[in-house]
Amino acid sequence: MPPHCLLCGEPTQCRILCIACQQDLPVATFWCPLCAHPMKPPIEVSEAGMTGTLSDTPCGYCLVRPPAWRSAISALVYDYPVDHLVKRFKFRRDLACGKILADRLKTAVASRNFPLPDLVLPVPLHFSRQWIRGFNQAEYIALRVASSLNIRFENRLLTRTRRTAAQSGLHRREREKNLSGAFRCKPLDQRSVALVDDVLTTGTTLEACARVVRRAGAKTVSAWVCARVPAPSRNRS
Repeated sequence: MPPHCLLCGEPTQCRILCIACQQDLPVATFWCPLCAHPMKPPIEVSEAGMTGTLSDTPCGYCLVRPPAWRSAISALVYDYPVDHLVKRFKFRRDLACGKILADRLKTAVASRNFPLPDLVLPVPLHFSRQWIRGFNQAEYIALRVASSLNIRFENRLLTRTRRTAAQSGLHRREREKNLSGAFRCKPLDQRSVALVDDVLTTGTTLEACARVVRRAGAKTVSAWVCARVPAPSRNRS
């Protein structure tokens, strides 16, 4: 059978997505350098028609409450059809969707002028949840990105020590309480670290991981995610 686009079903010429569907994947045109949240660009940037522009100034939320990591990179905005790809990858183990997400994250990281870290660490799952799901989606993405960029991948330094309730449906304080003491990290000896996850929503999970990694002696910590969920309730612009 000839290859067909994963989303629209059109012939793709050996691609997972056709060119049209690749171009339709939502990308933020202007984003916060700390949390990767989409922001409204300044008037001069909007008029110039620039795309994929990193803001020099953090969003209002990060100015008040900076995250535990130094910088964040998100490849895509969590909107259709990215949400469809993430759910198929995460809950149906569709590795073709995972490949699309990982490759877009690799491209996003490579396009930045940031120094690459010494280590790439996936956000861990508890072993019981990983056994039920069959794999850790963050680990798959992190390994693919690290291999493409020639960065050391480690999946045994940062671990989840207890199984927590699902974060969805919880308020921020409930999420923080839910994750309290849930992670542990071996000594990092002043090495720079990138934490990798599939989606950044409120940032609570990555925040908990970043704090543990910093206490373990990381020199710097950055957050890399495939997709960023916009937060309409926050005035970030």
